[in-house]
Amino acid sequence: MSADAPTPGNRWLDVTGGTRGPSYAARFRELAEQGRDLHGEARFCDALLPRGGRVLDAGCGTGRVAVELARLGHKTVGVDIDVSMLAEARAAAPELTWVTGDLATLAPRAVDGPDTFDLAVAAGNVMVYLTPGTEARAVATLAACVRPHGGLVVAGFAVDGGESGTPLTADAYEAACAAAGLTRVARYAGWDREPWDSTGHYGVFVHRRD
Repeated sequence: MSADAPTPGNRWLDVTGGTRGPSYAARFRELAEQGRDLHGEARFCDALLPRGGRVLDAGCGTGRVAVELARLGHKTVGVDIDVSMLAEARAAAPELTWVTGDLATLAPRAVDGPDTFDLAVAAGNVMVYLTPGTEARAVATLAACVRPHGGLVVAGFAVDGGESGTPLTADAYEAACAAAGLTRVARYAGWDREPWDSTGHYGVFVHRRD
C-alpha cells in the first residue's frame, strides 16, 4: 500500500538518506542476541489495549513494536516514510500491513480508514524527526485514526530533540494534542512508567480522543 509521497525536508530522511533500514535491523538483532529487552514500548501499549485491539504503529521503522504487539494478539498496521525501514518490516512480518507515508499528509483511509484504531503509537523519537512545522498536523492525523470516545494516542520522544537536534517540548506537544481533540491521560519519563520529570530529557505521553 502507498500513501502520499514524502514531504521534502523530512528530518529523518535528511539525516539518514532513507537508507538506514538494513543497519537498523542488524543493530536490533544484535541487541536481541545479547538478551536486551526490546519490547518496553509494546508492553506499555499492550497494557492499555483491549484483547485483540487494533493498533497503528506510526513511524514503525523496521516494525519492532508492531510485530511484538501482533505476537501479543493485536491487529497491527505500520506506517513509515522510510522505504528502507519498511522493507525490513515486510521481510520480518509479511503477513502484516505496512504503509508508506508521511504522518503529516497521510490520509486515514490509507491505513484502513478513520476512527478504526484503539491506539496509535509513535515510539522511537518519531515526533522529533518529522518535517519541520508539521508536528501538529501529524498529531491530528493520529487523532483522526483512533476511535472517538476512548481511542488513545501514545508518543514517546526526547523532548530535548536528542540526536535530531530539534527539541519538542512537552507543552508544545500537548498543545497540539489539545488542538486535535485529545485529552491527557498520563505522562511519564519513560516506557516503564517512570514518574514525569519536567526537567528530564524524555517523555511518554498518553492522550485520549474525546
